[in-house]
Amino acid sequence: MRIRISHETLYRYEQPATGVIQTLRLTPRNHDGQYVVDWRIDVSENCELNQLDDAFGNITHVFSLDGPLSELRVAVDGEVETQDTHGVVRGALERFPPSLFLRETALTRHDPAIVEFAKASRLVSGDDALKILHGLLDRIHGEVVFDTERTQTTTTAAEAFALKRGVCQDLTHIFLVAARSLGIPARYIGGHFHRADGATDQGAGHAWAEAFVPDLGWVAFDPANGMCATDAHVRVAVGLDYLGASPVRGSRHGGGTEAMEVSVQVQQTQRQTQG
Repeated sequence: MRIRISHETLYRYEQPATGVIQTLRLTPRNHDGQYVVDWRIDVSENCELNQLDDAFGNITHVFSLDGPLSELRVAVDGEVETQDTHGVVRGALERFPPSLFLRETALTRHDPAIVEFAKASRLVSGDDALKILHGLLDRIHGEVVFDTERTQTTTTAAEAFALKRGVCQDLTHIFLVAARSLGIPARYIGGHFHRADGATDQGAGHAWAEAFVPDLGWVAFDPANGMCATDAHVRVAVGLDYLGASPVRGSRHGGGTEAMEVSVQVQQTQRQTQG
């Protein structure tokens, strides 16, 4: 599948900001089943985009601007060719051993309710890691409502699980806590998802998890959609949680109250043929 992605973030400041620093994780990498055909980032103000790899190997761009700035626009446009690998992730840049992804974070702290939830799944699936993970996927998808109403970026897995609802990042955090509590390394993936119903306008990017299965490697599980990742998924960034893989993070001086608008379009395009 060839997928075209347009992702725009617009900041408006109540008072002109005197300075802005932004870190972007918006650019996907090639790996088995994913090839970046074309990709570009545009910033509304004249600045230098400094590209580097972060600790997890994500392609990262950093820029700084001096004000006064009343608004700032960051736009991404590109195409990615994908193939269905049945959720198995191979050929990705790996900076750390899988055991690192057993580590908890402020958003994915050990939670007794999620731990008991995970134990119940293990009782049904036995000691087969892949079966356990599929069981977790099915139960989270079935018992936690995928709500597109935006939650706070500081919402923890425990809080979302108690509410039994959340956005894709919340369901992913629940999956991470559950898997890690069973000794299965699991990590957060930020990216994009082409919806089967053909809807192209989306309010944000997408999120899912990857878990490490012995003798198979990393396998991608999307609890919001109740499925393993397919050629409809475009993998962009990896981290221990949302904050480690967030598409845009930054700080500013001045500006008063900030308003942010995000627009994402994900659509399938036709391959160009040679004439």
